[in-house]
Amino acid sequence: MAYSDPSAPPSSAPSLQGKGWRQKVEAPTWNDPTRPLPSAHDMERGVLSCMMQAPEYAIGAAMELLTPDHFHVPAHQALYGLLVEQNDAGKPIDPVSIQQILLDRKLMDSVGGPAAVAEIYTFAPTPAHVTHYATQVREKATLRRVITSCSECINRAFEDQENVGPLLDEVESRILGIREDDGGKKGMLSMKEHVWKAIDDLESRATNPGAIRGVATGFKILDEMTGGFHPGEMIIIAARPSMGKTSFAMNIVENVAVDQNRPCAVFSLEMTAESLVQRLICSRAKINMRTLMAGTFLNQAAFQTMTRAASALAASKIFIDDTPALSILDLRSKARRLHKMHKIEMIMVDYLQLCRSTSRRAQDNRQQEIAEISSGLKALAKELSLPIIVLAQLNRGAESRTSNKPKLSDLRESGSIEQDADVVGLLFRPEYYAEDDDARAETAGEAEFLIAKQRNGPTGGVPLTFRKEFMRFEDREGDVSEI
Repeated sequence: MAYSDPSAPPSSAPSLQGKGWRQKVEAPTWNDPTRPLPSAHDMERGVLSCMMQAPEYAIGAAMELLTPDHFHVPAHQALYGLLVEQNDAGKPIDPVSIQQILLDRKLMDSVGGPAAVAEIYTFAPTPAHVTHYATQVREKATLRRVITSCSECINRAFEDQENVGPLLDEVESRILGIREDDGGKKGMLSMKEHVWKAIDDLESRATNPGAIRGVATGFKILDEMTGGFHPGEMIIIAARPSMGKTSFAMNIVENVAVDQNRPCAVFSLEMTAESLVQRLICSRAKINMRTLMAGTFLNQAAFQTMTRAASALAASKIFIDDTPALSILDLRSKARRLHKMHKIEMIMVDYLQLCRSTSRRAQDNRQQEIAEISSGLKALAKELSLPIIVLAQLNRGAESRTSNKPKLSDLRESGSIEQDADVVGLLFRPEYYAEDDDARAETAGEAEFLIAKQRNGPTGGVPLTFRKEFMRFEDREGDVSEI
């Protein structure tokens, strides 16, 4: 690209009132409509040729990498779809059969005629190279997606200059979506594929009844009721302040990350990472939190126990982000990076009401803001295909009731939380509401996790024990109570 020399003497420079002193000689080429998109037409013909020559081998290999949309030539798209359809129906695949079907469906002209079908059949020297051909076709399709997505994002940047935050989130989501799709087929499945997936899942359940299908929480009765926390689910853990919801959620994270060796991410908007880690060490080592914080000297046995707990936590993959007032856009962006880099399998957010939305319409409406945050977290769970535990505050409704047990309607500020969540659990400790020492002693350590909503399972109260000195919840013997 050539420009006039900016170092030329002022007397020789053109007038600033004219066309300007710096003029482009060449136009940029990134948006040149005459520039062809990346493609590999010969590779597309090679894939189709292999599929026709050795359908029993090549069609399965091609289907692992390609869908009709990966082909650039419409005729190749149609022929690929037909070959897959014939193979799925168990019908013969050869040039004569394919040509007859094309004639019956009046598609022969669209694929170039009988000569084009015959030419494709003999195009590849050997069907053994089908994977190589398909990989090349897929790569070119990925490049076309990158160009299309970036071009649309550029147009959006010119047209929508007031909503920069949502635009950045959309751009990142689209680009990361291309990368994730490039790792394997993803998209809309046919009903037949959905049915077979459902049958496989049901058969697996029948073979191993009672097995945990999702991420096990480490709490026996809770896992039995939920089957673990499943990919795509948003799980709400709600309670009044100081009820222990952060400790309960971190106990679950500890069980998943340390005992099951599954990477987890924690977004702590309330507590610092240092405080969370101290809690984890005390909880796992079962050392009195107050004693440790007071700096009381530990004996040798307690010190060794603490060291072992700290070593186990250090070896785990728990990623803690304690950025205060984190926006839902930033949270989703960081979560995507962690998922891509470290393959995290669960996320915990502490807590929902401290998160914020950056959209203009939510600035003056708190309920709208909470609704956007809630729906954004649910969408993130589905996008990354992992469970997200979200802590939330309850209003004072329980304090006005005789039993003091919280209800689903006590969720603060927005009904959208209840609507978006797959599981809503309300943490309850009777000791919290005890009015005297006798009542407090009688209910000391007693806790209950009330599953008030579960899309795919039962509701009821899970009995727990809260060991306050260790900031730790444990299983308690007892039956599931009614809500």
